[in-house]
Amino acid sequence: MRPMRGFNGGGGGGFGGGFVGLESMAAKLAVALVAFSALYLATRGGQGALLLLNPYDVLRGRVWELFTYAFIAPDPLGIIFGGIIIWSIGGFLESTWGARRLLMASVGITVFAGLLTVLLALVMPMASAYAGGSVMTTVLWVAYGLVIGRGQANFWGIPLTGNWFAAIGAGFTVLRLLTAPSWQFLAPELISLVLVFAYVRGASPKRLFLHLQHWRLQRQLRDRSKHLRVVGKNRPPDRDQFLN
Repeated sequence: MRPMRGFNGGGGGGFGGGFVGLESMAAKLAVALVAFSALYLATRGGQGALLLLNPYDVLRGRVWELFTYAFIAPDPLGIIFGGIIIWSIGGFLESTWGARRLLMASVGITVFAGLLTVLLALVMPMASAYAGGSVMTTVLWVAYGLVIGRGQANFWGIPLTGNWFAAIGAGFTVLRLLTAPSWQFLAPELISLVLVFAYVRGASPKRLFLHLQHWRLQRQLRDRSKHLRVVGKNRPPDRDQFLN
């Protein structure tokens, strides 16, 4: 059984079992969230809107919004708690996965969820602005719980398994969905829940590519087999010369 991880509302332990150093990837991601969010709040009446994800802007060529929106929390409370969650939980995942995989899970899944939202905008109406700080924190929260699995975690002094911890993180999104005008307003966050579950369970772009390659080869073999004919045992001898 994995050791209990601290996620306390006060006292020792802290989020995700403690904070890592400022040189870590988790700390850099937390600093990026705070910096970009502060920049957005300072300029939201003007150019700050270009930091958010607008699917229709991306379709017109503003592809940077897929990346910048991941680091935007639109209110002070979201900035504070988002930075703490990324730094602490991200630090635990970094110590377990390494910096590269943490980056793939946090930024990669958030950006990919944004890209899928943009693609959905081609076939149905979507919201015009998304802040992805909550998407990234939800991804890390759920990933943390799934990594612990049946081991023990601690949510504000309440001991529970990692799987339940992940369910609570997903539950926050469901509660927000109940108060949202429509599911489109939470599209990246909803998509990210599916992506993070698949990622922690072993899915990856490389594995997906290998599966696609395998499917393609199998299909080519099936197509070629349709043109093959079985040579009968009673084949006339005078036709065997063409086989040599």
